Amino acid sequence: MKKLAATTAFSLIEITLALGIAAFCLLTVFALVPIAVLANRNATSQTAATNIMAAVIADMRAAETTGSPSQQYGITFGTSKTLYFDGGGQAMTLLGPNSRYRVSITFPLSPSGLSYADINTTWPAAADPATTTPSGSAEMFAAFKTN
Repeated sequence: MKKLAATTAFSLIEITLALGIAAFCLLTVFALVPIAVLANRNATSQTAATNIMAAVIADMRAAETTGSPSQQYGITFGTSKTLYFDGGGQAMTLLGPNSRYRVSITFPLSPSGLSYADINTTWPAAADPATTTPSGSAEMFAAFKTN
């Protein structure tokens, strides 16, 4: 007599249970995608704002000993100024349709011989931080020796 080989397979209950577990895991992962996209967008905006502020400070440092306005952005020490930047980091003096970042430069009172600048960047540029809460902001404080 010949012995038949037993065939092994998954039952319908096991397949249904495995598909249910896989679906639950996939739904959980897909639910995290919007959070990851938001975190990525915030990190990108924060990095761009920091790079813009570093460029503004570098421009001010280049002009700190001449007493004249800075060459690239026209910032005069002691005079508050607001600049607007597009997504590529290009500066503009007026709020336009391509403006993405608002950079406010103020000069707090300081001891003689030193000049301090508070550079505050907010986005979107159209959201005035005096009247509304912007979706993001970054701030730097810099000291200059202007004598």
